[in-house]
Amino acid sequence: MAFQILLNFFIAIVWMFLSSSMTATTFVIGYLIGFLLLLMMRRFLGAKLYTARLWATIKLSLLFISELIKSNIAVLRLVLRPKLDIQPRFFALPTDLKRDWEITLLSSLITLTPGTIVVHVSDDQKTLYVHAIDADDVDDAIDSIKNTFEKAIKEVSHP
Repeated sequence: MAFQILLNFFIAIVWMFLSSSMTATTFVIGYLIGFLLLLMMRRFLGAKLYTARLWATIKLSLLFISELIKSNIAVLRLVLRPKLDIQPRFFALPTDLKRDWEITLLSSLITLTPGTIVVHVSDDQKTLYVHAIDADDVDDAIDSIKNTFEKAIKEVSHP
């Protein structure tokens, strides 16, 4: 993916030099020409076009922002209640992610979301231990994380 993006930028810059015009419009035209060349030559590059992974990354970012807003509102409601009626829990979250960066990203996304924090990753990196400030049902919390963050990370790493 990184190679394709760099190649696309390189083609755009070469187009700017060949056109003798150093404007943003010429760069965009060169970028589109480079994208079309990559599109035509994608079977020789040995990988899918980078746009699928880029789109999955954008969707993951939007998902995180959405979950961040929802959890901020949920924690605010907990704090503003007259009687603090919460059920904090520790639970083990089994993960299907294999690579270190995927596990680190999942841990970071969980920790950055208010109300949850990853306190430990098992030595075999197959289980994350999570603390939730208010978790009525542990199975629902696990399903929620697996169906949102873990699924989106898999889409980014394996489009």
